[in-house]
Amino acid sequence: MKQPLHSEAVTHGIRVRAEARYLAEHSDPQSHRYVFGYHITITNEGTEPARLLSRHWIIIDADGKQEDVKGPGVVGKTPRLEPGESFEYDSFCPLQTEWGTMEGTYQMQRDNGDMFDCVIGRFFLVATSLMPSFSIH
Repeated sequence: MKQPLHSEAVTHGIRVRAEARYLAEHSDPQSHRYVFGYHITITNEGTEPARLLSRHWIIIDADGKQEDVKGPGVVGKTPRLEPGESFEYDSFCPLQTEWGTMEGTYQMQRDNGDMFDCVIGRFFLVATSLMPSFSIH
């Protein structure tokens, strides 16, 4: 079974789509450095505005090593999304293995102060050389 290099999840009307790609030009396999780019689209499909306050990424490499990355906003921003609005950004993730996974949450806040965690579904980071046959058993 092929594994997805993208994910899509909806939490409280906020849709998060993540797409990954291998960045061969920034990678050095001989030094066990594999760099993956990812593109995120966050869309407010609900009826109330929401602001992204922080992020929590869970990154797991092929050896099972887990790294938790937490911080304010995304790419230096805390976007507020009105109903129907989207916010997109690109970032990257280095790994020491040829493949891994990413997933996590964004902490969101409504105008009335209500907070909730918005799910970022799991997606795979896979070096191009593995793409034709990549599968997890």
